[in-house]
Amino acid sequence: MTEHIREQDGRLIVALDGDVDLNRAPEIRKFLLGGVARGLDVLVDLSGVSYIDSSGIASLVEALQEAGKKGIRLGLVAVSQDARKVFELARLDKVFAIHSDLDSALADGKGKPG
Repeated sequence: MTEHIREQDGRLIVALDGDVDLNRAPEIRKFLLGGVARGLDVLVDLSGVSYIDSSGIASLVEALQEAGKKGIRLGLVAVSQDARKVFELARLDKVFAIHSDLDSALADGKGKPG
């Protein structure tokens, strides 16, 4: 898995690909919480994710909770079909703001408060 991280329009955009699993979850958690700590809204692009396990989900949920405490927005972008199934099974598709693509996420006022 690789991460591509950049700032755009005052938001941190974290694009992930490959497997989001126990091996990579701590690194992802660090990126997400770091952005929240800096006061940046965070968009997580999951278009290239082929697999996500409970540790990857836990990192996203933790970042969403921290974002909510600080009034920061965290949204998901272009969630791959494989990852979407996991979010739907856990009913997290009702918790996270999920955008079809980055342009719509940026146009939507940075995502839904966490």
